[in-house]
Formats: sequence, structure tokens, C-alpha cells
Amino acid sequence: MPHLTLEYTGNLPLVAKDLLLAINKTLAESGHFQEADIKSRALRFDDFAVGIAPDARAFVHAKLVILTGRSTEVKRQLAEAVLATIQNAGNWPADLDVQLCVEMQELERETYAKTHFQS
Repeated sequence: MPHLTLEYTGNLPLVAKDLLLAINKTLAESGHFQEADIKSRALRFDDFAVGIAPDARAFVHAKLVILTGRSTEVKRQLAEAVLATIQNAGNWPADLDVQLCVEMQELERETYAKTHFQS
């Protein structure tokens, strides 16, 4: 834990792997997670809609799932840190209206199960 899912529109010039590594670094540096426990993945959407206007639009949506037990302030700090990392990730196209957002979710600590195999 944590798990991060990055969803983004295919009309953005993102290198998803690089952005995932940057977000993982941000989360590791927060001091709230063990580096090896941070799991992230990206989903690119080529079929999407943002509103109904014909304008060129795009989005990046990060969903960060963490175990319960952290204060609202800590969750807010984590969301803002992830958002800043995404915002600083690269050159956002001037011809697109780009929305960036971070969603925080909590997973009940008492019902989360995990095991780890290491060679």
C-alpha cells in the first residue's frame, strides 16, 4: 500500500512510466510509505469525452488508495504533492484545455490482506 492508478487521455504527450516513477518518488519522500510498497499503474484512454463542447480537452486523473488511519491533513498533503508532481511532469500543450486532479480513497486497514514473496 499505497496503490496509485493514473488515468490520462491519449491526446497528451505523456511518458506514463516516467510520470509513475516521479509520483512514486514523491510518495516515498513523504515519509508515509515504504518505497517497495508503492504500486502504481497507468491507463491511457483514446476514447474519452470531457464535457460536451467541441473544444480540444484532456485530463489526467490520479487515484491514490491508502490504508485508513491518516489524518485529513496528511491526506490533503499527499493529494497536493501528487498533483504538484503531475503538474510539473512536462509541457502541457497550449492548444488543449487540460484538467489535472487527484482523488484520495481509503481502504479499510482491518480488511486488507497482503503477502510478499521475495527471491
